[in-house]
Amino acid sequence: MKVAFTTSGNDLNAPLDPRFGRATQFLIYDTETAETVVVDNNQNLNATQGAGIQAAQNLAASGAEALVSGNCGPKAFRVLTAANVAVYSTAAATVAEALELFKSGKLEQLNTANVEGHWA
Repeated sequence: MKVAFTTSGNDLNAPLDPRFGRATQFLIYDTETAETVVVDNNQNLNATQGAGIQAAQNLAASGAEALVSGNCGPKAFRVLTAANVAVYSTAAATVAEALELFKSGKLEQLNTANVEGHWA
């Protein structure tokens, strides 16, 4: 399974970004091979609107089957769920910590957005 994490770094020790649409990038971890791929999200950092939607479309196109982030707004959540990408929320400090929580089944899958749109 390919699991995406919001981050500003390039490896598992990088900080987990609590923002989805405006995260610098996504680190995608393959649970079967332990390989990682970084997907850039810079085009959405300063978008006046639509950052979450565009990020969700890009993430779905990457083949990710799950997203682990701090928060996910309503429009991005709709795009992700329509693309069959499960969304999980965590306050973990690093990607590695979030990955361990995911692997151990300690993260609860969101069934709706957990923040309003256009939050900082």
